Amino acid sequence: MYTRLLRIVYSFRGYSTKASHNVQVRPINKILIANRGEIACRVIRTARRLGVRTVAVYSDPDEHSLHASFADEAYRVGEAASAASYLRGQHIIEIAKKAACQAIHPGYGFLSESVEFAELCQRENIIFMGPPSTAIRDMGIKSTSKAIMAAAGVPIINGYHGDDQSDERLQTEAEEIGFPLMIKAVRGGGGKGMRVADKREDFLTALNSARNESQKSFGDSSVLLERYVRSPRHVEVQVFADQYGDAVYLWERDCSVQRRHQKIIEEAPAPGLSEQLRRELGEAAVRAARAVGYVGAGTVEFIMDKEDLSFHFMEMNTRLQVEHPISEMITGTDLVEWQIRIAAGERLPLTQEEIGRKGHAFEARIYAENPRGGFLPGAGPLRYLATPQPNEFVRVETGVREGDEVSVHYDPMIAKLVVWGENRTQALNSLIARLREYHITGLETNINFLIDLAAHTEFQQGNVHTGFIDQHFDTLFPPTEIKDDQLCKAVVALVLNEMQVFDSNADKNDPFKASKNTRLNYSLKRSYNLKANDKVYNTKVRFDEFALQIQIDDGPWKSVKSERVWDGDRLKIRANIDNSISTFNANIDGTEVAIFLDNGKVSFELVQPKFLNALSDEHGGVGGNKIVAPMPGVLEKVLVKPGDKVQKGDSLAVLIAMKMEHILKAQQDATIKSIGGKEGENIAKGAAVIVFEDEAAK
Repeated sequence: MYTRLLRIVYSFRGYSTKASHNVQVRPINKILIANRGEIACRVIRTARRLGVRTVAVYSDPDEHSLHASFADEAYRVGEAASAASYLRGQHIIEIAKKAACQAIHPGYGFLSESVEFAELCQRENIIFMGPPSTAIRDMGIKSTSKAIMAAAGVPIINGYHGDDQSDERLQTEAEEIGFPLMIKAVRGGGGKGMRVADKREDFLTALNSARNESQKSFGDSSVLLERYVRSPRHVEVQVFADQYGDAVYLWERDCSVQRRHQKIIEEAPAPGLSEQLRRELGEAAVRAARAVGYVGAGTVEFIMDKEDLSFHFMEMNTRLQVEHPISEMITGTDLVEWQIRIAAGERLPLTQEEIGRKGHAFEARIYAENPRGGFLPGAGPLRYLATPQPNEFVRVETGVREGDEVSVHYDPMIAKLVVWGENRTQALNSLIARLREYHITGLETNINFLIDLAAHTEFQQGNVHTGFIDQHFDTLFPPTEIKDDQLCKAVVALVLNEMQVFDSNADKNDPFKASKNTRLNYSLKRSYNLKANDKVYNTKVRFDEFALQIQIDDGPWKSVKSERVWDGDRLKIRANIDNSISTFNANIDGTEVAIFLDNGKVSFELVQPKFLNALSDEHGGVGGNKIVAPMPGVLEKVLVKPGDKVQKGDSLAVLIAMKMEHILKAQQDATIKSIGGKEGENIAKGAAVIVFEDEAAK
């Protein structure tokens, strides 16, 4: 009801078409989206509702992507690498002119915070749907932004933001600030070029690492130093400004729970803040926006001390944020619509007094990654994909479909799951329930981890901070245990699949192809070897007239009855295992047997006979005489050559995947025998990158 009321207000309030002397009103009926994936699809949906035509650009791997097919038109922009495609500003401008677009929406990432691209759009008389280039420049350089914020009365944190970038000066400044301290890339964001030095001895190593990553990500190795708050909260404010000098805030979001300095789950409003503190945050954010003559959507990020709730300016993201949907959910707004209207020269749709706040919203980022393996990013096909049903209170923001590939060349985010509830408890319960309905096979995801995180007692109570995962690591990553009932459910899925009752190639909402009354062949006997957590479980199956009998590792026989049932819009399996009934989904793809339970996905490998399972050692694996790629990626740099003698801890190669640098190091003293690839080549997960001499054979 609240959302509908705001939309009515929004529709009938009216927009001023009387521009000031320096504002040009330019109707927009066609925009190019200089981005890909989820954000491109997000912009297209709103543009389509407004009757605005859209043009997509795509790289070679994205030719058949969802965003390319969803737009009204799509044009090839280049090869797989971002530098050869989505970062080709001049080429994107040429496509926009060819397609007769009045404006370009940059999304987030890529060119969204490029001063040069914003200026190029202005020179070519194309509307850049973002702030003025001056605001991007001022806010993009952290040292400059902090000086501007201090002058505007926005609290800032102590640190060094100077031009002298010599090791000696930075070391001196670091010692004056004290340890621990934060080293940050002056440009960019997203956790790139960010390192923490806990003590003096760590400083130069952390500094060089931050510089290298910053140079690769932003073309600038300059850094700043800040006092490191040990238990900080990351609280940010959504702001919006028009071309007439008016600015508003749309309340705050808490983005404290992070891994690798990158957000993983966000909520709005932030838990545990007084209404007075919320207003102070919002007003400080508006002062920040006005200080740089801001226009459009932006986010002012603050570090908040967990104990005393004091806050300090961290940076301003001069674009629409990944987590903007939760602000939309609690305010009943469409911020992409606001972007389009403001870019066309209209005034802000709502005044500060008209921007209400109702309920609570969460956003969980679903990534292709391995949480138990240090959150290393992954890549691969989405062989099976079933999502929660979207509605007024549930949004699935994604740019992929079943069968699509999560590419090694781009960010590993698969989707954003956004939910709303009347209060935080209701919203959190909804988030957990919807995560349980998000089913993916073909690659590793963080869905199980998100379920455990959202259900964690401290998270439930709102006791969040940026070190939350490290602090609660043991309870978030307890030892995994395979239970008998899980094995029984996997066996049931295998039996149904074998009897063509469960068909993994069918539509995901109707996997059962035979009739409900299909009778199991009671003379059938089977044996399946299922592997999980490096252990192989032997299961045997026999049939009586009414049920399956399943035995695990020569244990007692369990009686299992099963049938198909509708659960909402999905057909699932209902199994009665020794008089305990549960309903679950399952998918079988090749040798992977996946079952989806309340605590997430449990995967088994159907072990093949040895003569079918022989793998060449050349394709990688775990062994004492080699280092294998922990994730798929590009071999950025090889630091050694055959014959080199290395010591334990030496850096041997650099692997780049999903914009993240991973350094492969020697695990023992050894001699290099061979290198498993050349610089610039794609490397598969598990492939041998470095092979050592077998010292025992000498």
